Amino acid sequence: MNVKLLFLMLVFFYFGNVTAQVPTSQENNSTTSTTGLKVFDFNELESYLNSKKDGNTYVINFWATWCAPCVKELPYFEALNTNYKIKNVEVVLVSLDFPKQIETKLVPFLKKRGFRSEVVILNDLDSNTWIPKVNKDWSGAIPATLIYNKNREAFYERSFNYRELETELKQFIK
Repeated sequence: MNVKLLFLMLVFFYFGNVTAQVPTSQENNSTTSTTGLKVFDFNELESYLNSKKDGNTYVINFWATWCAPCVKELPYFEALNTNYKIKNVEVVLVSLDFPKQIETKLVPFLKKRGFRSEVVILNDLDSNTWIPKVNKDWSGAIPATLIYNKNREAFYERSFNYRELETELKQFIK
């Protein structure tokens, strides 16, 4: 009887403590072993994005698979990435998907659509701290987009169609 109880306790302890957590980059050199996507907390993402202040223009889109307006506008960011790559424009899609849904929702979503833009994951639950660091006026709603180069920066808390997105980008690459 005691052996059965001990066995049940061990099983409960094991399964009760197993969670689908995504390791941070410090644990895994900025990537998850199963997805190959870079995973950052906000400080790491901020450092990563700051390292991209060179001669290029960057379009950073904050989005999630559970956000219908985000999903609707993603093809426009992909088209922008393709059409303006030769003009030194780089699109980075920052996924705010829940860590437990990365392998079940995000990865299949990305594979199905064949994204060519860089996709990274922001895994930082302290959004009240990092949202105002992205932009002091950002309410935290998504989609949200940051466009910047070494001379200029603009933030948009809204969704885009392709023409609107391209119009905003052209102000940076005159």
